Amino acid sequence: MGGVSQPDRTALDPSKFKDPHITAAGETRARVSLDVLRTLWINTGTLCNLTCAHCYIESSPSNDRLEYITVDEVCSYLDEIRDQNLATEEIGFTGGEPFMNPDIIKMLEVTLSRGFRVLVLTNAMKPMWHHKSSLEALKLRFNDNLVIRVSVDHYTQQRHEEERGVGSWQPMLNGLIWLSQNKINFDVAGRTPWGEEDTAIREGYAKLFAKYNILLDPKDPSRLVLFPEMDANQDVPEITDQCWSVLNIDPGGMMCATSRMIVKRKNAEKPAVIACTLLPYDEQFDLGTTLDGASNDVSLNHPHCARFCVLGGGACSQG
Repeated sequence: MGGVSQPDRTALDPSKFKDPHITAAGETRARVSLDVLRTLWINTGTLCNLTCAHCYIESSPSNDRLEYITVDEVCSYLDEIRDQNLATEEIGFTGGEPFMNPDIIKMLEVTLSRGFRVLVLTNAMKPMWHHKSSLEALKLRFNDNLVIRVSVDHYTQQRHEEERGVGSWQPMLNGLIWLSQNKINFDVAGRTPWGEEDTAIREGYAKLFAKYNILLDPKDPSRLVLFPEMDANQDVPEITDQCWSVLNIDPGGMMCATSRMIVKRKNAEKPAVIACTLLPYDEQFDLGTTLDGASNDVSLNHPHCARFCVLGGGACSQG
């Protein structure tokens, strides 16, 4: 979407998002069908080298609510894609910090070897640096099928470190510069909580990239992805089945129309398939342990569904 204004700070009405089928006003809640599984996300685990101020998944050096997934477990889902002849094009790896998972390079290699485009979300700090030689090798073998998406919350050090913590700016910047210099395919993810217009944000990033000779076009929304904010405690309208026509929005454009995520909850016997990358702990979005249940419709029964996806126009994948 275009410029994003400051979000409404009114507290969420406690009567909302209670029934998966009916809104608080008694209207039929919107649902989204899976059109095709274009992107399968793998949550590598919630452990992270940072504790960010507004992490939707509460990643930190101590949060292991989602355990490290293994390469064998990832392969089982890749096998399902093959056996079911699914049209999946992209595998995304998110966390936590994916480069902290001991199997991350093995997972990237096996996924790329099967012909998928691979997207890795990272803060580009020390955990990624430990794998520089491996990333260079993957670049040589698979060229631009590997994409590293770096979280740069703002184009200024002050606001980036408001979110990521003091001392987080320069290591991130070093990682971004290294990716650019080594021509490893990368893009950048920014945030929009400060009420700036889209054009002004992109101009700010343009100056940052030019200063450090970072080769990325900030005007390209697939290269500089600006995410709407998420706060489940702020009020937001519930989405009814009539909203699609009122808002002139195609439900096929929602993330849950083309993607699912795999998570491995702590002490669970098997990983689980969930409907949304943004809701790893909410069991109403669980779809079983295999991709067989991935085609189930998704009820938009969470504030993130409304604020991030429908009204905010957010999507994690490039597909």
